[in-house]
Amino acid sequence: MSQITKRALEDSLKKLLLQKPLNKITISDIANDCGINRMTFYYHFKDIYDLIEWICIEETARAINGKKTYETWQQGFLQTFQMVLENKPFISNVYHSISREKIEDYFYAITYDLLIGVIEEKAAGMKVSEADKKFIANFYNFAFVGLLMDWIKKDMKENPQLIIDQLSTLIHGEVSRALEKYQNKKTNQIPKND
Repeated sequence: MSQITKRALEDSLKKLLLQKPLNKITISDIANDCGINRMTFYYHFKDIYDLIEWICIEETARAINGKKTYETWQQGFLQTFQMVLENKPFISNVYHSISREKIEDYFYAITYDLLIGVIEEKAAGMKVSEADKKFIANFYNFAFVGLLMDWIKKDMKENPQLIIDQLSTLIHGEVSRALEKYQNKKTNQIPKND
């Protein structure tokens, strides 16, 4: 029942965002549209921003679902772009109503999970520290989320497939090379002269 109520709250917020900006929407508006009382809203979310975070994380997780391997990461990222495009009124309104940093945080959390899965897969059998794997995943995460945010900022006009194709061309084979460099980094370090 909890998921059904959350989905109903999501639908109500998205519907209301087609009528007015986020800063004009209240919890009472959402609850009334949904046919629940305000306390039921607070049972699930602490405020509207908590609901927005949940929506972003849920939508992105559904888009990426099962696309966490080296062979499928492009499809996961493409589906993320497509999910954003399908939710354009919601994403655009949120983008213009709350801080860019907050939206980036939503996307960073989910896409990091995809990227660390790819890194772990490619690092199998290699001696690369967890810290180095996290650094590589974060590097690619910042690049991907930066591309996504720039695309949102430019009103989502460019074809997402073209962006993913360019990204794929740019980084093809680079994850493996980065892991190899980090695996060899300790053995190839030049001792410092005192």
